[in-house]
Amino acid sequence: MSGSLDPADNPVARGARAAAQRLESGLGSRLTSDVEAALHTRSAGRPEQYLDPISLAALIVSAASLAWTIYADLKTKTRRPAPQVIARRVRIELADNAAIEPTERERIIDVVVTETIQAADD
Repeated sequence: MSGSLDPADNPVARGARAAAQRLESGLGSRLTSDVEAALHTRSAGRPEQYLDPISLAALIVSAASLAWTIYADLKTKTRRPAPQVIARRVRIELADNAAIEPTERERIIDVVVTETIQAADD
């Protein structure tokens, strides 16, 4: 399976969108539209950047993409990869963005992993 984000129906895009909707109430009403912009930027092949206005959205999309990659890899080895294992690997492998507090980053990654796994299983 490819990591491309062009189809709106892939697990990365669905997971990122669902995570943005869950996190929007605490992180701002623009989060969903920022995630859409980050998805478009990523699918257009532009270099990934953490720009201040969309750093949170870029984190969500990057975490969803990485979570999907890790999930797909683990799925070849185990029937039901544990979300905690996927989240731990995402935390380790995803570049840290100093603009987002560590506690908030952890919560965001947990939500993104949960939503991405759910989108993959649908």
